[in-house]
Amino acid sequence: MRIIQDDEAIPRDLAGAVAALGNFDGVHLGHRAVVARAAEGARARRAPLAVVTFEPHPRGFFQPSAAPFRLTPLEAKARILADQGVVVLFALRFGAELAGMGPADFVARVLAERLGLSCAVTGYNFRFGRGREGDAAGLAALGEKYNVAVESVPPQVSPDGEACSSSRIREYLAAGDVRRAAGLLGREFEIEGIVATGARLGNTIGFPTANLALGEYVRPALGVYAVRCAVEDGSVPVWHAGAANIGRRPTVGGSEERLEAHLFDFSADLYGKRLRVALVDRLRPERKFDGLDSLKAQIAEDCVRARAILGAAFSPAAD
Repeated sequence: MRIIQDDEAIPRDLAGAVAALGNFDGVHLGHRAVVARAAEGARARRAPLAVVTFEPHPRGFFQPSAAPFRLTPLEAKARILADQGVVVLFALRFGAELAGMGPADFVARVLAERLGLSCAVTGYNFRFGRGREGDAAGLAALGEKYNVAVESVPPQVSPDGEACSSSRIREYLAAGDVRRAAGLLGREFEIEGIVATGARLGNTIGFPTANLALGEYVRPALGVYAVRCAVEDGSVPVWHAGAANIGRRPTVGGSEERLEAHLFDFSADLYGKRLRVALVDRLRPERKFDGLDSLKAQIAEDCVRARAILGAAFSPAAD
């Protein structure tokens, strides 16, 4: 997949692309339906399949002091969209200029002139333009004026009949209900990042961990989770069972929230590698223990439970 940002020139082979348009934070089942509709249009027009999104997320621009809320930072979003067949991601810089642009200017200057789209597909509740003035119906009218076909996709529900939304997924994660979040995402919620060097305390108690900063990711409920982990290095990822703590490590006087993942039956060096950690189930809340011996005993119990959840016969598997 190609990612085109800011004022990069649009290659000729991308002219007339059919694009799914939206924030797509999480790339959940509803988002996938929009991308799937765009893919149908791209095949019919024999045009490239694209996604137009906004970076940073508009919420981050309008509420810069808000707590971290992202489900999929740009790199993770791009990887998931590539798996849906998207060949180019237009990541529009969301700042004062775009925030103050009226709906007509956005369609004329950005979608038609800058990106050269032949068709844009949105969700039914898409809003755009200064003060969120534009909606899906307004986009269709403006598209007709500026020769950009427009389609919208109706609300989508999960296999359990629940409406798909990024806000609902964040609510489930905040409650630690990662299984219900996965039901709306269509996959397990993942946190990924570069493994950093920590205090190596895990090594001293027999449970070495890979440490990830949480950065702009939304914070799931603090606690211990059964997880699957894979190194993201451009090859087919191989997943390993494990257990992870998301929290501040109060037993050892920690204060900064981070993720610490222990991979079962794994000994390779992960420092400096990009690691994906998929949250499968929450085992318990984070709590402070009265010493390292108590902490070690609890971690051992957590690992037994995680192995049971992930499958006693779990073996590395490509995905």
